[in-house]
Amino acid sequence: MAITPRGPTDEKRRRFEMLALPHLDAAYNLACWLSRSRSDADDIVQEAMLRAFQAFHSLRNADAKPWLLTIVRNCARTHGSRGARRQWDDLAPNHEALESATIETPADPEIATIQSDHGRRLRATLAALPVEYRETLILREMEELSYRQIAMVTQVPIGTVMSRLARARALLKELWFTSVEGGRHAV
Repeated sequence: MAITPRGPTDEKRRRFEMLALPHLDAAYNLACWLSRSRSDADDIVQEAMLRAFQAFHSLRNADAKPWLLTIVRNCARTHGSRGARRQWDDLAPNHEALESATIETPADPEIATIQSDHGRRLRATLAALPVEYRETLILREMEELSYRQIAMVTQVPIGTVMSRLARARALLKELWFTSVEGGRHAV
């Protein structure tokens, strides 16, 4: 049995699998929130992963997550400019699976129903945010990126990231209380 030497393409694929593929879930999550559609997110992530593999030589450090999410964001923008904006698809099946894996389901069916309703309302409220606020909030709170990493992904200064994050949180809070209580909430 002859041993064949590994070529540069094999090494590139191995490094790509090691550095980029662990962030596939984050890429899909961001694509879902930006596109508002699971089927569009599938297309966006597929295109992003192809572009990422082709441009893998441009990754200068081992911090592949912000690099990959930048590509996903760019693909989402390109994809979004091709057609009409879609209505929000509730991403409940994906998020409920995540929630059930990380949060213990209450034994009381009434509490479980209330929590499920709150989850749906929260997803709808997040979807109602302007895209620049929504993406900043998703990158910080769900993907746990630092301000510097978010600035790299969104291609804006760190001060803008901090401002968008503060505004996103304030608007989310206002929209949440409006949807839950039917009116403005006095802070």
